[in-house]
Amino acid sequence: MPVVIRLARAGTKKRPFYHVVAADSRSPRDGRFIERLGYFNPLLPKDNDTRLKLDSDKVKEWLAKGAQPSDRVLRLLDVTGIKTREARNNPEKAVPRKERKARAEAAAKK
Repeated sequence: MPVVIRLARAGTKKRPFYHVVAADSRSPRDGRFIERLGYFNPLLPKDNDTRLKLDSDKVKEWLAKGAQPSDRVLRLLDVTGIKTREARNNPEKAVPRKERKARAEAAAKK
């Protein structure tokens, strides 16, 4: 059973609130989960202490068991210092498409 640490959406319409949960990867996003590990409230300012609350001991236990965090949860774990994430670099993203296409054609001619 592959376990993932991910966000499960709660809250009302246009007022998101997320629970950080350990769940089976085959279960739906807001469906069954194994254990609740904390919560995340994106509506609060970034400097607010109650924006993110995690039980770090439980998270570390699940990571030791082999649970894979989702991309967003990995960012949150990086903020809290539990696990570091690698910086991503996509230099092609900054180049406009027309220039990228022209550059590829020029390289093909050479």
